[in-house]
Amino acid sequence: MAFLERSAMTEQQPAPPSQTSSTPDTQSAFFSQRSRRQLGLFFAGASFFAISTAITRRSLVRRYKATVPKYYQPSNRPNSDINGAIEAFEALNIATINVVSVGMMFSGGLLWAFDIASLDDMRRKVRTRLGVDSVRTDKDAEEEIEEWFATVLKRKDIREKAAKGKGTKDDEEKS
Repeated sequence: MAFLERSAMTEQQPAPPSQTSSTPDTQSAFFSQRSRRQLGLFFAGASFFAISTAITRRSLVRRYKATVPKYYQPSNRPNSDINGAIEAFEALNIATINVVSVGMMFSGGLLWAFDIASLDDMRRKVRTRLGVDSVRTDKDAEEEIEEWFATVLKRKDIREKAAKGKGTKDDEEKS
């Protein structure tokens, strides 16, 4: 008992936590709502990739089991129930699912790495990199296209009038 009392006396009281290390008001950028939304596509792609990997593995195991002869079947005759068209179609489907899931995961990772959360973010970043006005709206773009289209139609009308005028002069010379 004396040993227990002595060890209790020698234990020091833990120091109270200091108040200087308070948590910041804002969360870190990694756990912000914007970052979680951006990583959503990546994690959706990763889970889709896990599912497609399970499907691929199941298909390969099923194919392997189909090649193993049954107990009373001679081992020198392969199984004859193979349909090449269905095999090719299934292989194409599995490959497509795998490629789409990897692409989805890759694009989600790139969007997170480049801090792009929406299509407007992407437009703004691309326009800034190209040196174009980044705050330009769709209405401004539509007006610019309308102006360009009007000038093209005016040029077409001028060419048609010139062609008509030339056609009437040719008719008068023939008569």
